[in-house]
Amino acid sequence: MRRRSFLSLLLVGGLVVPFAATAQRPLLPVIGYLGTAGSPAARKDQTAGFREGLAESGYIEGKNAAIAFRWAEDHYDRLPALAADLVRRRVAVIAATNLPSARAAKNATQTIPIVFMIGDDPVKHGLVGSFSHPGGNATGVNILGAGLGAKRLGILRELAPKAAWIALLVNPDNPNAAAQAAELQQAARTVGQRIAVFRANTEGQIETAFAALVERGTGGVIVGADPFFFNRRRKLAALAAGYAVPAIYEWREFVETGGLASYGANIVDAHRQFGIYVGKVLAGAKPADLPVIQPTRFELVINLQTAKVLGLAVPPIVLAQADEVIE
Repeated sequence: MRRRSFLSLLLVGGLVVPFAATAQRPLLPVIGYLGTAGSPAARKDQTAGFREGLAESGYIEGKNAAIAFRWAEDHYDRLPALAADLVRRRVAVIAATNLPSARAAKNATQTIPIVFMIGDDPVKHGLVGSFSHPGGNATGVNILGAGLGAKRLGILRELAPKAAWIALLVNPDNPNAAAQAAELQQAARTVGQRIAVFRANTEGQIETAFAALVERGTGGVIVGADPFFFNRRRKLAALAAGYAVPAIYEWREFVETGGLASYGANIVDAHRQFGIYVGKVLAGAKPADLPVIQPTRFELVINLQTAKVLGLAVPPIVLAQADEVIE
C-alpha cells in the first residue's frame, strides 16, 4: 500500500485519536523553593501560608503549577549549590525564603525571576535597585526582622527593668548578624543600656552561649532574627526557662512553644503574601515592576505561663499593648 493511501485510511478511520492521545501534556511551570530549614515539617505552617497565597493568585500545586523544594538543612554553605541546581532545572521562578537563600539565588542567576522574603534591607544587600522600582530580576517581601531590635529592647526592658546587662544572641553565619548587633547597640546607647553580644551557629554553641551570658549576669536575652534559631525555638525557650532569663524573640511561634515574648510580623501571613507575589510572577508580571512590600502591622505576644515560671510580673502597660496573651 502506498504511504499516502495508508495515511488517508488512518484519518478516515478515526485512528488519529490514538496519536493525539499519546501527545505529551504541557509541563507545569515549576517554582523553585529555596529554604534553609532542617526539614519541611519544621516549616509546615509557613509552606501552608505560601500555598494559600499561590492559590489566591490562581495557582494550585499539582494542578497548574509544581513546586521543587530545596532545603539547606540549616547549612547556609549548601545554598549556592541548591540554587545552581534550580537554575539548571530551568524553573519558572525561584522563591527564596530568607536573606541567605535570596543572595544565593541572585548570585546564581540574573535572568530567572526571584521572589524573596527577607528581614533586612534588600537594597543594602544588592537584591534590588529600590523598594518602589526593583529594576532587576528580583522583588519580594521585606518583613523587617532586622529592623525591630529597638522595639524588642524596649519591651524587654519593661519586662526586666533591673537588668544591668542584656544579651543579644546572633548567628554569625547570617549575613545581617553584624547589622542586627549594630542596630541594637545604637538603640541601647540612647537609653543607657549595656549590651553583650553572643554568637551561636550550632546547638552546642547555643548551650554555651546561655551558660556564658548567665555567668556574665545578664538580666535578659534578645534572640536575633535567624532561621537557624527559629528551627530551635523549643530549645531556646527551654534554656531561657531553665536559666530563669527573660527572653524576647522574633516570631509568635517562639512564644507558643514556651518563650516569654515576641514582637514582629505574622510569619504565616507574610508567607501568604510571599506566595501571592510568586503567583503574580508566574502569571507574567516582571519583578522589576513589582515594588518590594512590607508589613503594616506587627504583633506583640506574651506568655503569662512563662512569666509565672520566671517569677515576673508583666507590667500593665505591656499587657495593654499585647495583641495576644497566652494564659
